[in-house]
Amino acid sequence: MSTVKIGKVLESSPSAILIEINDEKVFEVHKKDFQIGKYLEIDEGNLNKVIAVIQNIKSNASEAGLRFFIQTQPIGYIENEEFYRGSAIIPSPTEPVSVVEDSTIKLIYDSNKDFNFPFGKLIQNKNIDLKIDANKFFGKHIALVGSTGSGKSCTVAKILQDVVGINKKKNQNVAQQKNAHIIIFDVHSEYKSAFALHDEEKFNLNNLDAESLKLPYWLMNSEELESLFIEGNENKHHNQVSQFKRAVILNKEKHNPTLKDKVNYDTPVFFDINEVFNYIHNINNLTIYQESGKTYFATLTDKIEYNTDKLWNLIEFEESTANSKHEKFGVKVSKSGGFNGEFDRFISRLETKLNDKRLDFIIKPTNSKKDIYKTKDFEEVIRQFLGYLDKSNVTIIDLSGIPFEVLSIAVSLIARLVFDFAFHYSKIKHAKDEQNDIPFMIVCEEAHNYIPKTGGAEYKASKKSIERIAKEGRKYGLSLMVVSQRPSEVSETIFSQCNNFISLRLTNVNDQSYVKALMPENSNAIADILPNLGSGECLIVGDATLIPSVVKLDLPDPQPKSQSVKFKDEWHKDWKDIGFEKIIKRWKKED
Repeated sequence: MSTVKIGKVLESSPSAILIEINDEKVFEVHKKDFQIGKYLEIDEGNLNKVIAVIQNIKSNASEAGLRFFIQTQPIGYIENEEFYRGSAIIPSPTEPVSVVEDSTIKLIYDSNKDFNFPFGKLIQNKNIDLKIDANKFFGKHIALVGSTGSGKSCTVAKILQDVVGINKKKNQNVAQQKNAHIIIFDVHSEYKSAFALHDEEKFNLNNLDAESLKLPYWLMNSEELESLFIEGNENKHHNQVSQFKRAVILNKEKHNPTLKDKVNYDTPVFFDINEVFNYIHNINNLTIYQESGKTYFATLTDKIEYNTDKLWNLIEFEESTANSKHEKFGVKVSKSGGFNGEFDRFISRLETKLNDKRLDFIIKPTNSKKDIYKTKDFEEVIRQFLGYLDKSNVTIIDLSGIPFEVLSIAVSLIARLVFDFAFHYSKIKHAKDEQNDIPFMIVCEEAHNYIPKTGGAEYKASKKSIERIAKEGRKYGLSLMVVSQRPSEVSETIFSQCNNFISLRLTNVNDQSYVKALMPENSNAIADILPNLGSGECLIVGDATLIPSVVKLDLPDPQPKSQSVKFKDEWHKDWKDIGFEKIIKRWKKED
């Protein structure tokens, strides 16, 4: 234990301890130990020690020379050679204060066998490895924040590489694959390179981009369907929703006759969106006529008796005025039962969505046999997201090529399906008095893009799905890692559920204040270091670490493609010609 006494306690409380140093020479000798965020050791009786973190330092001149006052915050105590978090023991005034030596730091970080997962080197002592409780870290939600260029993507990649067994481009689990399951929402297509190893390493990476991702529209719930196909601010919006809902349910019953009494708007079974389009088109333009006591569709040529089952096929109706007659059959035509053109804009939008080639992964996805996905393919769709098509520990959902207007819907649908899978699997295990043995973690990169604090209806679906995981996921073996460069713009509901925080350098004052407010009270002082952290350095606080610590992680190997372009270096090279034809072909999706 440390024996270098440097001062004494003046005031003491569970949240703050004021320390006095009245010897200027002592202060100068130990100046390097009096940095914001470093620790001091305070006697409490003969055996116990209180550990406090430095918050601020000030001096006061007197006749006897300079006196120094150090404001600290207690973070834990050492009792019987073991460290405990909290402020159950508080030192009395006049108790001596010491500089924390390496042996004490080592005791703190080695005193609990559950903290056994290496997590970088301590900044204040690079000879000591910080070890965290991995079960508490990965089993409880994680917030990871940092400004652009702070090393955020590398930190995420390094943490995930360590947990799945990748080190220096080698698969440490090549002999026997482990049971890790990680799903990454990758907004900028950065992470594929961090998990793509040579074939001999036998590490299967499940990378799903806009071309390979399959998201059948019929798996969407009511909110997702309406967000995609119906504009919420339009007049008579309720009629659109009502008729669209009716058409979807009826079509689900048509294509799933064995489930007819169990189908509802949200049931994940196949329906034909083109037939739903035909239905909406037909009831919008519907004209009929009566003849010999029967009702007929007022089509241009054919004589078709009225039957709702025929509304699934596109019908060209004869227009009707108040007293018009059918041109061919000479009978009076009526608009009774139709919507008289009310859905014209709705139909136009539906048609646009159905013909948008960018949305083929939603509107026209095909299975391994090149057939349109139907109810029987539900298992293949789920296996795709969970990495069970080729036994992959890491699944990357590459969102970079997905149109922005459906980004929220894509995130919502995938997150919801993973949650529902975890929920039902857990219930099956619980029925056998067992725990979920296939836990998943979803990594939300650039989370502010699809789960923002504020935003319109376009974010409603994704926020609801991710917030549900934040509030309920841990009970069913599903955790989150929420990553953002603008934490103050991310849903407060989600961050408030995070038990572990990793913060790299934050330069925005609003973000600094927001993160400090989210952290536990005993971390406020050390959080002042956030704007001064170097690249790759981070502050970690929460259930998974014994005390708030500033650490530096090694660079991941391989690295994600997150490095900034070196403008000056590139601009000083000779002029380069560009193959515009290839770029434009890719742009137009001709490749």
